[in-house]
Parts: sequence; structure tokens; C-alpha cells
Amino acid sequence: MQYSVGMRRTMVLVSLIGAWYLGRWQRPCDLGVPRDVPERAFAQEQPGSTQVRGWQRGKGWGWIWGPQDEIGALNAMTDASRQAALQLVRQGKVYDLGITYSRRSYRWPGHNPGEIITFRSPEGLSRQRDFAAVLDEQANPQRLAWHSCALFLSDNVGTQIDGLAHITAGRDHHWYNGYREAEWGGNFGVRKCDAASLPPIIARGVLIDVAGFRNVDALPSHYRISVEDLQGALQAQQTVLRPGDVVLIRTGTLRYWGEDGADHDKLRHHDSAGIDLAAAKWLVEQHGAMVVASDTSGLEYTPGPNEMARFIPVHHYLLVEQGVPIGEFHYLEDLARDRVYEFCYICTVNKIRGTTAGFCLRPLALR
Repeated sequence: MQYSVGMRRTMVLVSLIGAWYLGRWQRPCDLGVPRDVPERAFAQEQPGSTQVRGWQRGKGWGWIWGPQDEIGALNAMTDASRQAALQLVRQGKVYDLGITYSRRSYRWPGHNPGEIITFRSPEGLSRQRDFAAVLDEQANPQRLAWHSCALFLSDNVGTQIDGLAHITAGRDHHWYNGYREAEWGGNFGVRKCDAASLPPIIARGVLIDVAGFRNVDALPSHYRISVEDLQGALQAQQTVLRPGDVVLIRTGTLRYWGEDGADHDKLRHHDSAGIDLAAAKWLVEQHGAMVVASDTSGLEYTPGPNEMARFIPVHHYLLVEQGVPIGEFHYLEDLARDRVYEFCYICTVNKIRGTTAGFCLRPLALR
């Protein structure tokens, strides 16, 4: 079939408009994100560059991923970013960043104590007539039995990552992305932004050793980690932050954890050190931190007895406003000893529906 020159031009123009239209509207769907997500959420990242999907210098992250989003800044992870992080592994050396939790362990006072209860034991089974197979010598000539334990503990103990529903704000008790208690709370845990929704985290990790920079075993009680502290430590380490990093800040508190954190007085003294709000904003808005973590139970500094107290402003900023998960009680002593400041960080959480934090974790730093 023959077309006139004018007809052919019209067809080319229609094709170009159609391609533009499909590219504009299909790209968010291809990424698995709702169509009403702002365009800046789709900046293409290059390993080591400042262009990371969803982050904007001076603003950070925020509620940009669409009305159904539950994972916030973790949307920035891609196959390419995970591959770049894994390429940091040169030696195959593994650093265990988890601490051992027990019923004796120190915890933030706002969380319930934990108890591990023997639910079934070999001796107990031998006295229970309900378990006939255990007692039957013909069916069980080797006298096989088992141990199992029931756990009663908080979802915010041990090494943990706070999920985005952990902190609420306002009279409506809303959390990240505008989810409200009246609609999404419940007797069996939260129903939006629970810890089970957090994807496996594989990213470049950076240690900022503030205690080492200040030449102390551990920062003193109520020490406020400032932007200047972070800048000074990074300069001394010759380490550069990049958007999409998991940033881990060492206070030195966990050098006193011991076997299971039973020395509450010693830990409590140093546990009150942490970053202030300005430092949190600097990490997120100027450097694109995707996760911010530390070796304390609460990340942010606790004001001293003569200071004006403001209740957990860093948690509010990171979790509610920015959608940045918070890591707590990460064991950083081995990394600091070996002066390992850049590594591949890997962490997966317990997939227990309704929980507000991944708890009793064992994140890894691979070098």
C-alpha cells in the first residue's frame, strides 16, 4: 500500500507520541510502583554516583513511592545496587553484627522483658501420658524425645531494625505514608508497614567510628553526636558516603555487652549517647543514607538531666517523615578493631506478621 508524504509524516508523529506516552506511564508499572509516584522516584542510579532512585539532595526521601508503599527508602535498592554492594567482598571475611540476647539482657525501658520457656523437654515428655509414642518402647526403642521452647519477648530487643510503623505522630497516631492507627492498627499487630514487609537488605555499609575518632573506649553518657563528629570521623577514616548506604555509627557501648548484656548499669551509662536531629538530617538529606544504625538501643542521644528534653525527634524524622529504617544494637567492635569502614551489609528480618521491628537479628558485614 502506498502512502503520501504527508500521511507518512503523520504516522511517524503518532508513533513518537505513542512511544512517549507508553514510556511515561509504563515505566512506574514496570518497576512495580504505583503510577502516581513522582518522577524523581525513578532517577537511574549508577554504582558510586549521587543519582539514586528516589533520593533528592536537600530533601532526602519522604512519602514519594505512592499511597500503598510500606518500605520507604528501601525502594532505592535494585539488582544493580545489590550487585555493586556484593562486589565490595574481596576477602570473604564475615563480621557478625548481632548480639546474643537472653532474659538477662539490657533493653530500652519502653519494651517488655523477654522470657524463654521450655515448652517440651525429654524429661517432661517422659511424664506426659499424652505422648504415648514417646513412652512406647516398641515404637520408640531408642527413647527419642525433643526440646522446644516458647518465647515471650518484645519485638524490639537484641539487634534490631525498626520498621516504619514503630513510631506514630499526631492525634491521629499516623505513621509513615499516612497510615493511621484507626484504620491499620489491631490487637494482633500493625497491618501496614510491619517488619515482615521489609525486604532483604543488601547494600554498601559504612562504619563511622565516632568513639575511635574521639579516642575513647566509648562515648560518655548523654553525648550528642553532631554533624562535626560525623564529618571528622569520616575524614580521619578517609571514607566517603554515597546515596543508598547503610550507615552504622559506633559509640562503643557494646564493648560492654559481654556474654548477654547483663551489666545494665554500665550499658545504660553509655547507651544514652547518639546522633542529634541535625546529624540525622545531614546523613539523609545531604548524603542519602538509606538505613541509619548504631550500637545503642535507640540510635539518638538522650538529653542529660539539665538539658531540655524533646522526645525521640530522630525517630520521628527518620521513620515517619523520611521512611528510613533504624538499626539498633549492631555490634561494631570487630569492624572498628580491624578498621573496616566499607563493606557489604546484609540483613534479613524475622517474617512475623504484625511486628513493628525485626528483632534478635544477625546482620552481616562482608569484606
